[in-house]
Amino acid sequence: MKSRASWRALEAHHAKVRDVHLRDLFASDPRRGERLTAEGAGLYLDYSKNRVGDETLGLLFALARECGLRERIDAMFAGDKINVTEHRAVLHVALRAPRDAVIRVEGENVVPQVHAVLDKMAELARRVRDGAWKGHGGKRIRAVVNIGIGGSDLGPVMAYEALRHYSRRDLVFRFVSNVDGTDFAEAVRDLDPGETLFIVSSKTFTTLETMTNAQSARAWCLAGLGGDPAAVAKHFVAVSTNAAEVAKFGIDTANMYGFWDWVGGRYSMDSAIGLSTMLAIGPEAFRAMLGGFHAMDEHFRSAPFERNLPVLMALLSLWYNDFFGAQTVAVLPYEQYLKRFPAYLQQLTMESNGKSVQLDGTPVETDTGPIYFGEPGTNGQHSFYQLIHQGTRLIPCDFIAFDESLNPLGRHHDLLIANVIAQAEALAFGKTSNEPHRNFAGNRPSNVIFARRLTPETLGALVALYEHSVFTQGVVWNIDSFDQWGVELGKALAQRIVPELESANEPALAHDGSTNALIRRYRGARKPG
Repeated sequence: MKSRASWRALEAHHAKVRDVHLRDLFASDPRRGERLTAEGAGLYLDYSKNRVGDETLGLLFALARECGLRERIDAMFAGDKINVTEHRAVLHVALRAPRDAVIRVEGENVVPQVHAVLDKMAELARRVRDGAWKGHGGKRIRAVVNIGIGGSDLGPVMAYEALRHYSRRDLVFRFVSNVDGTDFAEAVRDLDPGETLFIVSSKTFTTLETMTNAQSARAWCLAGLGGDPAAVAKHFVAVSTNAAEVAKFGIDTANMYGFWDWVGGRYSMDSAIGLSTMLAIGPEAFRAMLGGFHAMDEHFRSAPFERNLPVLMALLSLWYNDFFGAQTVAVLPYEQYLKRFPAYLQQLTMESNGKSVQLDGTPVETDTGPIYFGEPGTNGQHSFYQLIHQGTRLIPCDFIAFDESLNPLGRHHDLLIANVIAQAEALAFGKTSNEPHRNFAGNRPSNVIFARRLTPETLGALVALYEHSVFTQGVVWNIDSFDQWGVELGKALAQRIVPELESANEPALAHDGSTNALIRRYRGARKPG
């Protein structure tokens, strides 16, 4: 990586410009705030408050080209197996392709399969929303509980909260992911089993956390419905590919919704994993969300790098991560409905690019995968913004805002947007004071993303924006953004430790001294008396 001519040029350039202040960049270019903007898929990006000039941008685009970004984009959309460690295609873009599109995996057009699943999901959504789906006792469904973890939870939770304005208010939606029993207990505490539908999302139907919660849900449901195993089929559906395990659980495989190994969990919220989303907002709004995804896909595939929103955001983030040593990115949505968006992005970004080896297995030569965090504005302003403004760390920020509120109420929205604009201004230009503790150095970079209003289409475009930004960074770092081997080791060790905790007899332990001591302590604490 560092041997590339474009990388060396960026290092030399950084040495010259690292201390240039945004005040000076704006003073020397009065049109900078209008010039350094881009639009696509209904989103407006102002990236003028970044510590870059035209030469910086030119060098970053040169780096992207030298790394073969255009070719890698084409390879992804063509269905090539760019997930090299798992030998899989990476085709979340197929999940939102229109019916007449052709996207092939090993010679087969997968788009008809995608729409067959979407149509099947839509039929279930209509039956539940219209009251035609009846529970075991003849009651209509009034509560939907999604059971999953990771990508099978974070996407559905985020989408439900983001699109709550469009959801059916006579349906209750809950989400269970943590294997901590409290998560399940609180989710169902006030629900009626006869009116509750569970969605169990696990590709293999063997995921430890998901299936532990699913078995508890099954027991809870049967306990409330007279113990008849036939009730399971009326109160459970599955998002899975393991028909045998689904049937063994008691779910009618006619109510099993599949997906494909070319879709990673953190890229799956627009697949059958989004079934709870479709139940909440309806099939038409769900397809509108897919339209927003697709619009950003097409923008990413076709727009020149100089006007390409995901490419711009990726390269700017990489500029700070690898040349300024910035280790984090703050995502700050000034929209309460997007309160779970930063948490969703944490998996998307850090599971994708938290890698330390390149595609060929050799160590990376630079930092990858910045840490993402955030909270909705204006709450965050009274929390961690102090560190961003006056702390010792450089923390680039993405502000997300909307021209129109979905809940207009007096002056609220004007005050909200005033804070977005003011925060970006304060970070960039700071304030000079004779009192050191009142001095704001400024020169802290940010992007400002605006859209007209938060709609299903807008949400799809926003998610796809970050998906493709993550991919772009991965290409430059020459890493596999689509595997997640890092989550495996701890899970495997837990499977070994579970029987050691539950054994009636004292187990023979062969871990390290600390692990052995913790197991013995826990076993001792569980003993009666």
